[in-house]
Amino acid sequence: MKILVVEDNKKLARFLVRAFREEGYVVDEASDGGTAIRQVQSVSYNAVVLDWMLPGEDGLNVCRTLRSAGSRVPILMLTARAEVPERILGLDAGADDYLAKPFDLGELLARVRALGRRGTPLEATSRVGPLVVDRIERRVLVEGRRVELTPREFALIACLALEAGRVVPRTELLSRVWETSLDPGSNIVEAHIKNLREKLGDQGDMIETVRGVGYRLVQPG
Repeated sequence: MKILVVEDNKKLARFLVRAFREEGYVVDEASDGGTAIRQVQSVSYNAVVLDWMLPGEDGLNVCRTLRSAGSRVPILMLTARAEVPERILGLDAGADDYLAKPFDLGELLARVRALGRRGTPLEATSRVGPLVVDRIERRVLVEGRRVELTPREFALIACLALEAGRVVPRTELLSRVWETSLDPGSNIVEAHIKNLREKLGDQGDMIETVRGVGYRLVQPG
């Protein structure tokens, strides 16, 4: 599941991006309305989390512009404006859901999962041979058997499954799963890959090591 977070408050944006990535989602960011419009028009997203108050085009104008252009991407409006007339205004502008700040993270994640099911649920599931990664329900199945993973392990296998067949560089995994562009100088990626292979059992060799580069998820055999 791919999400666009549109928020100009840097601290809140970092918090949201971290929370969604820990859920196993692929996340892009935008800090102003104009950038958000261009992103949605050029990238296929399963959901957009959109702040009302933005520099340049505000959230209402972003919704109206996207809907008038034919975009059907599910939009969750996230804002401090909590009065009923303002909620109606946001929904009438094209938002699919509305959540007032301050919000409970669990409720936000549940609402985004609901938007994902309403929007493009097939894109939220990756199937690679006997492996199924469901980003909406946060489940990993191997030959129909559920595999219990930690949040970080789930984010890692979700990333590899989304890029199945492509070598994902170690630096990209650090960025997308651990949200750092710096190599911590440890074997953190290798340790998580080792745990994943063990939990995948007989299908553990689906995760290939490309020495000096990164890892690739492939069909067995």
